[in-house]
Amino acid sequence: MIRLHHIPGSRSDRILWLLEELGLEYELRTWSLTDGSLRTPEFRDLSPAGRIPALEIDGRAIFESGAIVQYLTEREGRLAPKSGETERADFLEWVSFAETQAYQLQALNIHHVFLRPEAARSVPHMKLDTMRLAVTAKALERHLQDREYILKSGFSAADCMFGFNLYATFRFLHETDFPNFAAYRDRMMARPGYAAVKASGENPLYTRDFYELPDG
Repeated sequence: MIRLHHIPGSRSDRILWLLEELGLEYELRTWSLTDGSLRTPEFRDLSPAGRIPALEIDGRAIFESGAIVQYLTEREGRLAPKSGETERADFLEWVSFAETQAYQLQALNIHHVFLRPEAARSVPHMKLDTMRLAVTAKALERHLQDREYILKSGFSAADCMFGFNLYATFRFLHETDFPNFAAYRDRMMARPGYAAVKASGENPLYTRDFYELPDG
């Protein structure tokens, strides 16, 4: 039995999408970011830092989405280049790059959504993190100008690693500035496997389609 611990619109979107693409049967347990349940001993036994996702599989729990992606693709022998193959280094690079971008999204979530009152926010830091997110989006924009997927060989789990990013990036950046990236988002979200991500629910933290930078 495989059980994914999940919050809609979070990094666990990556794993939910990948499980669907691999055609694996699983159980979904949904948690909340705001009710304190991630800090309970029950969840900390699964993920020591109290972070989503955690995956129960093969008699153990695995945390950290990049590690879960590598474990699942190696276990199933699909959706990732094997060691020694030409695109293996590219795959590993972009799996890690997805988390680099996600870190900037997390910082902007803190600025725009979590910090209260608004006076507690640092506008210079918000601008800096938005600029850093834009740097990652520009890298993807260049990378995707001559391909449909992250790897030239086709769809892979590296694409799944951008599952959370696809949902969140254009809350803070204008998609018209990144047409290749936006088109990639639309292609990925149109995949049948991504339907389970949509069906799992909306991230309750976002109350706006777009978050403008404050003046200052």
